[in-house]
Amino acid sequence: MDLYHKRPTVADIRALKGKRQLTMLYVETPDEAAAAAEAGIDMLSIIDPVWTEEMRKAAGNCFVQVGLLYGQLVTLEDYQRAAHRAVQTGADCVYCASSMGTIKALADDGIPVVSHVGLIPSKATWTGGFKAVGKTAESAMQVMDQVKRLEDIGCFGVELEVVPDRVGFEISKRTNLVLLGMGAGPYADAQYLFAEDVLGCTRGHKPRHAKTYRDFASEFDRLQKERIAAFREFKTDVDKAVYPAAEHSIKISDDELEKFVARLSDRTS
Repeated sequence: MDLYHKRPTVADIRALKGKRQLTMLYVETPDEAAAAAEAGIDMLSIIDPVWTEEMRKAAGNCFVQVGLLYGQLVTLEDYQRAAHRAVQTGADCVYCASSMGTIKALADDGIPVVSHVGLIPSKATWTGGFKAVGKTAESAMQVMDQVKRLEDIGCFGVELEVVPDRVGFEISKRTNLVLLGMGAGPYADAQYLFAEDVLGCTRGHKPRHAKTYRDFASEFDRLQKERIAAFREFKTDVDKAVYPAAEHSIKISDDELEKFVARLSDRTS
């Protein structure tokens, strides 16, 4: 890992709280990471299974959060090993939605940790499924209490997902955590979207807070049709003995071929 990089540090991100909103994208490929870096996106979220040195290089000067997958990792040691591996590959922080004890252990080890409050997809059954959280005073207080607990155990930031905008505003004023907002209104410290939603190629449900800026789905459909057409043309060429043509074949001189055939004859005689 390059210790002398030019990307923002945790201290830099914290210093921007309340000064300007950051931009954040969940990306899955080096092309997406490189495009985000070129576009000036501040922060990226990349899940651990696809976090590699290639992704780190593609992400350029973006601050990268590496997601440790809840359920695939189970024990504290699982999380510790994954977190250290992610940091050694250049992660700037890790995302962890495990227990408070696990999160605290990572934070105590000096690893910047982001956790999750509001709608937590992996734990949505506890809050009534995939719907907004914090729409009543009691529910909003539960979100605030979770934020304070995460702050107390040493978290760096928290994903604040699908809570009312004014609840997000009140929470933001009362915590030093960096709030990464997903459907949490304009008062979070960062606006966080999935690249697939931004590009218009969402797989499955598209959340209400998502905004689409391009129609990649149609482009992918067009490319798939072109792919199929190209494969069919290749098959037709082979069927009609058009491919391979002379220009696709390696040549041997008549003299060398005669020698080769002679040797074959000697061997079989």
